[in-house]
Amino acid sequence: MKRLGQILEERNPNRPKNLSQEFQVYGVFLADTLGDPEHYSLYIKLAKEYERSLLEEALNYTKGYTSAKSKARVFMWKLQQLKNDKKT
Repeated sequence: MKRLGQILEERNPNRPKNLSQEFQVYGVFLADTLGDPEHYSLYIKLAKEYERSLLEEALNYTKGYTSAKSKARVFMWKLQQLKNDKKT
């Protein structure tokens, strides 16, 4: 019988190992949801610096785009729009 750590490592070999803060876990969730595992650190940084409501709204908007080539690009575009709207 395999250990749980071995099973998780087989399923997600590129996943960051040391997730101790909540924003780190949320950043990894964003990267996985958007299908952009190469940029875990970017999403962790976004989760640390931006309000959760902005990130959630951008993520929900992105989930509606089923035909998008890059959901990560749509997410970043929508996040930028939401930041600009909040400033004005």
